[in-house]
Amino acid sequence: MKEKLNVLASVAVASTVLVSGMAVGGAHAFAEEGATDEAIKEYQSNAIVEFEPSTDKTDPTDPNNPDGKPVGPTEPDPNPGTDGPLSIDFASSLDFGKQKITSLDKIYTAKAQAFTERADGPNYVQVTDNRGTEAGWTLKVKQEAQFKTTDEKVLTGAKITFKNGVVNTVSESPKPSIFANEVALTPGEEATMMAAKDGEGAGTHVLAFGDDSTAATSIELSVPGNTTKYAKKYDTQLTWTLSDVPGADAAEGNE
Repeated sequence: MKEKLNVLASVAVASTVLVSGMAVGGAHAFAEEGATDEAIKEYQSNAIVEFEPSTDKTDPTDPNNPDGKPVGPTEPDPNPGTDGPLSIDFASSLDFGKQKITSLDKIYTAKAQAFTERADGPNYVQVTDNRGTEAGWTLKVKQEAQFKTTDEKVLTGAKITFKNGVVNTVSESPKPSIFANEVALTPGEEATMMAAKDGEGAGTHVLAFGDDSTAATSIELSVPGNTTKYAKKYDTQLTWTLSDVPGADAAEGNE
């Protein structure tokens, strides 16, 4: 019995020596492989992506809430935007309310823009440039004619004035540097409202008139007291025009 124990002990010691020797040998061999730069190999692969101009329509959005959509006050609600890749996505229709006839000079303000996901906010116009060139553009507006009724009664001397203009965007492209902080429309004449110089204006940009606190006071309609007013509805149309002409330094607008 004593001999058997010795044999087992001898085997155990021999195994320990053998494993220890292999461990030392293995570690030594691994160190030799990592010691030379010739064993390190490099290889490059590639990754690409290419963009093209988008012709998809861009939906109008709430300047202060990407989930919100503008609504009203006229039908359709709202008009569809123009086709891309350079597009007018939306421009607020203006509602100056129902007013009492008076012989006094008066200034009426357009109601704030209604949205689906929050309280009313500023009226605005939205432009998208998905051409992929950052080549600039110019947005103008024209009041086609003076306010008048369906039977051609004219609201003589009435004037629309846009105030408190500010440009908003989430794009990393520089904002359009020309925009109307305050501009009064003359029926039949175009006025520059927002323009991007070369190197500006890629992506979606909004020209808002006021903020949430001034939304209901930032677009005015002045009507002279001596103008004859009939107990009827008056209206006019605003035509917004977007061209691919880059904005230039001009007297109109503020930087």
